[in-house]
Amino acid sequence: MGERDPLESLRHLEKGLDRARRNRGDGAQAPPRGGFGPGGQSALGLAFRISLELVVAVVVGAGIGWALDRWLGTAPWGMIVLFFLGVAAGMVNVYRAIAGMGMAIGYRGRDPPPAQSVGFDEDDEDEK
Repeated sequence: MGERDPLESLRHLEKGLDRARRNRGDGAQAPPRGGFGPGGQSALGLAFRISLELVVAVVVGAGIGWALDRWLGTAPWGMIVLFFLGVAAGMVNVYRAIAGMGMAIGYRGRDPPPAQSVGFDEDDEDEK
C-alpha cells in the first residue's frame, strides 16, 4: 500500500480550509485559541486590568487628597473630594477599557461623513 506524504496531506488540508473560508463569505474568523479575544487580551488579563485601573485611580485620588489636607490643614475635606474624583476617574477608565474591547490598540473611530442633501434644495427651484 502506498503511504501519503505528510506534506501532501497538509497541503490538501490547507486547500480544503481555504475553500471553506471562501465559501463562508461573511468574513468572520473563528476566535483564536488560548482564550484570547479580538483585542489580544485574555479574560483574566482584562479583569486584572479593569480592577487595577479602578483601584489605582481611587488610591491616587485619596492619596493626593490626604497630602493636600496635611499641607493645607483642611482635613478631611480634600481627601473626601479627591476620593470621589478618583472613583469617578476609575469608572471612566473602566468604561473606556470595556467600550474599546475588540478594537485595535490606539483605534479611534472615524468622524461621521458630512450630511449630503438628497433630491433638490431651494436653489434648484429658482432655476426653473
